[in-house]
Amino acid sequence: MSPSAQEATSNLEKVTQRELDDIIKKHATFLKGIRGGARAILKFKDLSHLDFRGCNLSQGDFTGSLLNSANLSHGVFKGVSFFACDLRNANLEKADFSRADFRGAYVAGANLTGADLKSADMREGRLMERDEKGQMVDMERPGVPPDKTHKTIFTGAKLSETNLSGARASSADFSDADLSGVIVKDADFSGANLEGANLTNADFTGSDLSNSNLRSSIMSGTVLQQVETGGSNMREAITDDAMGTKIEELGKSLAELLEEHTSWVATAGSTGRRLDLSGFDLRTVPNIRNYSLTAVKAIGANFLRQNLDSIEMQSALLDRADLRDTMMRRADLRGTTLKNAMIARCDMSEANLSPLHFTNEDGTKWLQRTNLSGSNMRYAVLRGTNLTDAILMGVDLSYAVLIDCDLRRADLTGAILDGTDLSGALTTGAIMDARYRK
Repeated sequence: MSPSAQEATSNLEKVTQRELDDIIKKHATFLKGIRGGARAILKFKDLSHLDFRGCNLSQGDFTGSLLNSANLSHGVFKGVSFFACDLRNANLEKADFSRADFRGAYVAGANLTGADLKSADMREGRLMERDEKGQMVDMERPGVPPDKTHKTIFTGAKLSETNLSGARASSADFSDADLSGVIVKDADFSGANLEGANLTNADFTGSDLSNSNLRSSIMSGTVLQQVETGGSNMREAITDDAMGTKIEELGKSLAELLEEHTSWVATAGSTGRRLDLSGFDLRTVPNIRNYSLTAVKAIGANFLRQNLDSIEMQSALLDRADLRDTMMRRADLRGTTLKNAMIARCDMSEANLSPLHFTNEDGTKWLQRTNLSGSNMRYAVLRGTNLTDAILMGVDLSYAVLIDCDLRRADLTGAILDGTDLSGALTTGAIMDARYRK
């Protein structure tokens, strides 16, 4: 279900931007201690898509409110209660949330880049209500999985360069989140779910990670000094020792190898040699997007966090490659195979993943389709991306953004589209589970 559909199920009172601006103004007066001010109390309100940019609502109360896709960037929210709030896909960039209460909040897919969450409370939190029998039960929240109504959810959120020191995040869910460069000193992350998270250069000094799930997380440069890790699951975690072969070990410069590869492509293999970067660590190769990598072979290569905007990689072989957190906007990936690749959190907006068209000597025509079968594309951004005729069998597109995406005739057999935003997507002729069709 798309976010818009989820919001439609909300029966919370909708607040307009004009009403919010008046509340913000009165709260500023309240903070100054001037008569006529009023503390911002916005419990159980629909505040989705509203603009809070740069405001100071410290000490405010948003308990149980819907802030889906709201813009809270650069604001000050010290000590604010976001207890059990829905902040999916909200812009929280560079805002101050120190000592804020995020217990039970649903913050999946939000952008918290550069935010300050020092001493924030991210433990479990329950909203209760009475059922028809008069018994107290967990309150249902539209769009929130029933088994996660009480957990604090940061899945797929962008938390790079944030300050989480002293945060109480026991049992919180940070799976598939970008926590690169975060400062998490003396924090409680016991029992937290960090599966698939990017922890590159994160500093957990003095923190408690006991019984946490770090499976398949990226732990390059992660600082774990004086950290309690007893009972934690680190299977398949990618450390510095498992990042792949360094490009320097090729014996020739990348420019020389690309010259040979270009000749191989131009002569259909008669001269030159195909560039094989399989298993190589390409994270720090400078200006790699400026090279044409048409038909390159890079099985299991590591492109983590690379800037591949507008790169030419038609007919490439990228099976099992790690493309998490890469920028691939407007990339040309026609006819490329990306089977079982890791593409979580990647931005492929306006990229071209349509097929290559070929004509045989007898005049018959055939397509070389882009193949992403079995790949992990959770929280990826494919806004306006061309995926016509693409093979997406078994792809995990949970919470991915496919707004205005072209999926005509694409094969999504067995694809997971839970929480995926398909607003404006073209799906004529696409093979997909009926429950995901608009």
